[in-house]
Amino acid sequence: MAANPTQGPVPPALDYVATLSVLVAEPIDIGPTPEGHRRIIPITGGSVAGPRLAGRVLAGGADFQTLHTPELTGLDARYAVETDDGAIISVDNAALRAGNRAALERLARGEAVDPAEVYFRCAPRLRTSSPGWDWVNRTVFVGSGERYPDRVVVHVFAVA
Repeated sequence: MAANPTQGPVPPALDYVATLSVLVAEPIDIGPTPEGHRRIIPITGGSVAGPRLAGRVLAGGADFQTLHTPELTGLDARYAVETDDGAIISVDNAALRAGNRAALERLARGEAVDPAEVYFRCAPRLRTSSPGWDWVNRTVFVGSGERYPDRVVVHVFAVA
């Protein structure tokens, strides 16, 4: 995007791609490590629905979490999506989840928390070998997330 001399740079537009509902199992709590408190959240399946991407989340992935402070968690989710036409897309989703201590403690215990109480933003990277889906290899994505007791909901947008 070109800069406007009177108003500065124009931010890129975002195009809605899909919402991923990622089902999760009970956390595996590693505990405190030198890098922070570590947890692994197994991914057991899910669904994908949107104007540019639809299909299902395949079981077998996981979200590798680092609880840096009681108010800040780093997330590194890795899993695969199978599109409605059979293509397999790898998803590597780096995210930050931040909020007040009480809200994040409730999330860590698996309790429901209003998504408005938590800042949850991500930068999913999608990759595939399927020629019909090559556009995902050449696109930057961003998203917002919501954590529920049994799933994570990620709204994915392509940066235009």
